[in-house]
Amino acid sequence: MADGPSLETYVNHANSAASAESAQRATPERAAGEATTRSLTFIGVAIVAAGLVYALVRAILARPPADPTTERIQQLIDEANRLLKQLDEKKPE
Repeated sequence: MADGPSLETYVNHANSAASAESAQRATPERAAGEATTRSLTFIGVAIVAAGLVYALVRAILARPPADPTTERIQQLIDEANRLLKQLDEKKPE
């Protein structure tokens, strides 16, 4: 015979390829499991994304608006409280 693989080697290779192919073929249970895994992965990614968006919106809305009127009103309230405190201190007992 010639140098090289024999007929038996080709047959064994063909059988091993067929057995590997049959092992890779998806059974209905395996296909359902893969679909479930994909679905759960998608749901998990969606939940994480929604959580990040929620946290971002909460952080943005938690900041008080930079309103000069609000700041001025707060300054006037603080000044009035200070003056009332001074009047209380000067009252004769």
